[in-house]
Amino acid sequence: MARPTRWFSETSDGHSQWYIERFRAMAAQGADLAGEARLIDAMVPRGARVLDAGCGPGRLGGELHTRGHEVVGVDVDPALIAAAEQDHPGPTWLVGDLSELDLPARGVTGEFDAAVMAGNVLCFVAPGSETDVLAAVGRHLKPEGVLVVGFGMGRTLTVEEFDEHVAAAGLRVRQRFGTWDLQPWTPASDFVVSMLHRGEA
Repeated sequence: MARPTRWFSETSDGHSQWYIERFRAMAAQGADLAGEARLIDAMVPRGARVLDAGCGPGRLGGELHTRGHEVVGVDVDPALIAAAEQDHPGPTWLVGDLSELDLPARGVTGEFDAAVMAGNVLCFVAPGSETDVLAAVGRHLKPEGVLVVGFGMGRTLTVEEFDEHVAAAGLRVRQRFGTWDLQPWTPASDFVVSMLHRGEA
């Protein structure tokens, strides 16, 4: 059985609804919420299959859907999935723990061209489950597929710890940046975006 995620164990009551309304308000104000989606869109073929792992209320997966991609989004929080279904119809939205992800068992077959974990997803999984999460998401990729993971420094992981989880999950880091618009990463960066691939270099 999956361990409780930090999303539930380390946030206060009402956090999910606050998070949903925060992004609804930002969208209504015309904020640019598509930065991560632009990067993924540029990396994959037209009409690609994309797994939005830790999709939240669907802003990224919804944008990729509007750009013509086939999107499956998974999040552990039923409230966020309900918001995704309401605000971003089109993709397949599923409630599930990423550490136990098995989409074929739920009737979603076929491998993905890319998977993305944005919005500090890896910092909200259950403590100690990071390797399991990366491995489970990675298993859903095509052999040449890419998993893009972004998170803020100073939260739950250092880059060195992240890289240990990546290696233990059978993945490797091919490229690394400091932002979703591909600014260089340095040890002084406050954010990291890593492009992960399966197998050997």
